Order: sequence, then structure tokens, then C-alpha cells
Amino acid sequence: MNRDARHYDTIVAPVITEKATIASENNQFVFKVARNATKPQIKAAIEKLFDVKVTGVNTLVRKGKAKAFRGIRGRQQDMKKAIVTLADGYRIDVTTGL
Repeated sequence: MNRDARHYDTIVAPVITEKATIASENNQFVFKVARNATKPQIKAAIEKLFDVKVTGVNTLVRKGKAKAFRGIRGRQQDMKKAIVTLADGYRIDVTTGL
């Protein structure tokens, strides 16, 4: 398996939420990705890192929220997420890591 360092820079972390778990039943997996990552880069990274066949990549940018922590107001960073659809017969177990 050819794991290039730039693939680890593209894929930041899996998103493990109730909504992402429900999507995984339809062969869709959600990942936090780098803000400057393109859909072809995300597809290549997922295929190389997990040895699967990707059929589609949808991306979205969640705008950062204003939050207060111990009375100090701050702002969370914007976050880009990718919803990756896999071909039939392929699975990713995001709980094991890489």
C-alpha cells in the first residue's frame, strides 16, 4: 500500500457523529479535510490510505462559530468536511485509525 505523506495532510480526521454513522450504512463516510483540499485530491487520498474505490466526493465548509470560554470571547476556525461515497463492496472502519 503506497501511503504518501501528502495524503495524511489532506485527510485531517474522521467525523464520528450520529449523522455520520447513519450515512455509513449507505456507504458514505465523513472526514475533516484540509481547507485547501480539492475533490480529486480527497478522492486520491482516501483511495490510497484505505485501499478502497471512491465513486463520489461532496464537500462543504462549516463556518466558524463565535464561542465564549471562561468569559473570553473567541471564534472557532472554519472547517471543511468531505462526504465520500464508496463503491459497493468497499468499507472503511474509521474507529481503527490508520
